[in-house]
Order: sequence, then structure tokens, then C-alpha cells
Amino acid sequence: MTASRLLLVLAAGATLGACTWVKMEPQGHSIRVARASENLSACQRLGEITVTVKDQVGLYRRDPIKVKDELEVMARNEAPDMQADTIRAVDEPVNGEQSWQAFRCGAGRSAAPAQASRAAPAERPPAGDAETFPVRGD
Repeated sequence: MTASRLLLVLAAGATLGACTWVKMEPQGHSIRVARASENLSACQRLGEITVTVKDQVGLYRRDPIKVKDELEVMARNEAPDMQADTIRAVDEPVNGEQSWQAFRCGAGRSAAPAQASRAAPAERPPAGDAETFPVRGD
């Protein structure tokens, strides 16, 4: 392989690693992501969602934060199909795969966090706009 061809392949790999391939569906915006420490005993557990994304493209390993974010988006997109309004990660992603528990907490059955929660944003961005969340280590 020539040097220019190798450089082209490396540049393409770096570009692909920065891509976000999973987009939030409109129904996914209404799904709440619960922390591992939250008490969801007042909620109805509906089942489990397992989602998978590419964590490696050829020899290039994708950014783990992007992979984790895409897995969350996919789980949020799947939750409405189960009539869930809340999801919680079962475990950390492994090889681009992660499992989530799906719950229906409803308006009258709010989940009580084990710790003080931050105020929710006043409104959701319009469909197609980006929404960011801090990565939590729990």
C-alpha cells in the first residue's frame, strides 16, 4: 500500500469514528433515562431492551462515549414500542452492546431518585436539534 493510500484510509477511519450514526426519533425525546441509584419501585417494569451498535470500524475503535451515547439513543427510540416512559441501563456497554430495563412510571407514579435530582429542562428542543447530557459514572 502506498503512503498516500494509507493516509487516505487512516483519514477515512478517523472521520467515520467521529460520525454519529443513530438519530433520536421524535418519540424517543419523551423517554426519561433513570440513574442506577434511582428507586423505581413505584414504576411498572415492562421488560428489557438490548441494543447494539458498531464499536469498531475495521481496525479503528470508535470513541466509547459516542458508542455509549448511541446505545442510549437506540434504547430511548425502542422504549415507546413497549409503552415505556423510563429506561435504566442494566450494565455498561460491552463490544457495542448494552441492555436496558424499560419501565412505565406515568404522571402519577413518578420515580423517586435516591439523591437530589437536578431540575428538568423547561422544554425539549424541536425534532432534529441536538440534545446533550453529561456522562455519569454510576
